[in-house]
Amino acid sequence: MLFIYELGIWLLTGAIRLAALFHPKAKKWVTGRRQWRSRYRSAFQKNKRLLWIHAASLGEFEQGRPVLEAFREQFPDWQIVLTFFSPSGYEIRKIYSGADFVAYLPADTHRNARDFLDWLQPDAAIFIKYEFWANYLFELKKRGTPTLLVSALFRQKQVFFRPYGHFWRRVLGCFSHIFVQNETSAALLRQIGIRNMSRAGDTRVDRVLKLSASVPENATLQAFVPAGEKAALIVGSSWPADEALLLPLLDAPGFAQQKWVIAPHEPAARHLAQLLPRLPQPFARYSDGAASHAIHAARVLVIDNIGLLNTLYRYGRVAYIGGGFGKGIHNTLEPAAYGLPVLFGPRFEKFEEARQLVARGGAFVVRHTEECKAILARLQDETEYQRASQAARQYLEDNRGATDKIMTHLSRLCPDL
Repeated sequence: MLFIYELGIWLLTGAIRLAALFHPKAKKWVTGRRQWRSRYRSAFQKNKRLLWIHAASLGEFEQGRPVLEAFREQFPDWQIVLTFFSPSGYEIRKIYSGADFVAYLPADTHRNARDFLDWLQPDAAIFIKYEFWANYLFELKKRGTPTLLVSALFRQKQVFFRPYGHFWRRVLGCFSHIFVQNETSAALLRQIGIRNMSRAGDTRVDRVLKLSASVPENATLQAFVPAGEKAALIVGSSWPADEALLLPLLDAPGFAQQKWVIAPHEPAARHLAQLLPRLPQPFARYSDGAASHAIHAARVLVIDNIGLLNTLYRYGRVAYIGGGFGKGIHNTLEPAAYGLPVLFGPRFEKFEEARQLVARGGAFVVRHTEECKAILARLQDETEYQRASQAARQYLEDNRGATDKIMTHLSRLCPDL
């Protein structure tokens, strides 16, 4: 089975190399790993004890970031190496100051795993959520390196729980400890005989609560929203399908005087060229600047850059999170940390936090414009609004502390920390 896995990795790598001829993201994946042995050795030398943290992409990095930063604070004498699988994580965080070295993870062949770990020699390793690279994990176990999986989620349909999943159950057995987000995941692991696990919750909860308590003021949003008021709706990470559902409401009775903030998931020129002509006048772009008269007069403010969204929810009353008509919704915890009721499309079932928010009444699923209109109208009632707002915030309060649980266990796992 390991031979078949190795063959699969070679085929995957070959497919990405072929795609690199046409696709910029695939090209970055390939060029970022080129001659990694010589580049990594010349760029970084281990001279202290070292923690290796691996995340697939940006979302997983944000999930593991609270653990990384807590480790850095508690153990400043250790070095930290952060690796990514995807360019969408590496390209944004390649100069992240919380790590001593940020790099692409070499493709998971046996030789790469052996050579990478010979060079890195980690004293402990942490994988985030869904990362199950067999050669790396087998090699870590062979070397006796304490290895954690954090913020993990498991579903019955995954290969680990199939009759033919013996190889992947061996891969899970390489982890010294697995921290899961919910009891369902814990129960599934118990069914296949894995006992070195515990429920800690989602480390992103700690992250968003910390951010919401210290987010700086934003002069442009203060210029857009009248003092003492809030934007009626913050649209976060919207895609065209989300915008098609929402935009008709801007001229609907009961909504025509509201101020909205719209932050497209990809604020590229092409997307903005399609979005802006469909907005009612007056509207403004964030890049117009706080001093612009257009910002003060606008009904709709379009966020035409990236990296701001998680700081903007403090200026809103309700949030709509995009992606629910595509591969899945984006971050719902960020608005919930400010007590905003959250709306999103129907593709949310894979997201534990979204399911929990819906069950508690802090989030609402919308499938078409009229359904969205009805929910937003309901939330204009102050009693309904406060009930949903408190439910959203209480979910986070009930699930804070995952980082502390992981750090406590890591200290026990490595007693000489």
